[in-house]
Amino acid sequence: MTTPESATGSHRQDLVQRYFEGFRRSDHEAILALLTDDVIWDLPGFRHLQGKAAFDGEIENEAFSGSPTLIVDRLIEGADAVVALGTGQGTFVDGRVHRFAFNDVFTFAGDKISRVESYLVPLAAA
Repeated sequence: MTTPESATGSHRQDLVQRYFEGFRRSDHEAILALLTDDVIWDLPGFRHLQGKAAFDGEIENEAFSGSPTLIVDRLIEGADAVVALGTGQGTFVDGRVHRFAFNDVFTFAGDKISRVESYLVPLAAA
């Protein structure tokens, strides 16, 4: 989904939009191309990953089937970071739907994402 902020956004905001589009398609290659080799992905209370190989293993979590639905509602940019706020949902392998709100903080090293901090809040079923 393109938001007003991303339609006229910066290069870094465009990279973040490409990141989310990669997840929507479960496109490992597209996502990994946006990351530094030593990327860190922090999911507080859940997981801490370091490096592209670890990141790659989490792109498609074995507890879920198919690709997630991700809606970016807003992007906010600072000196070295872009924050994405939105909602999403995924389907567990047993068919249950997992809805959530997210706040992802992307930190950059040059033109690559060097750190992602993902804060997820479960939402009630629709």
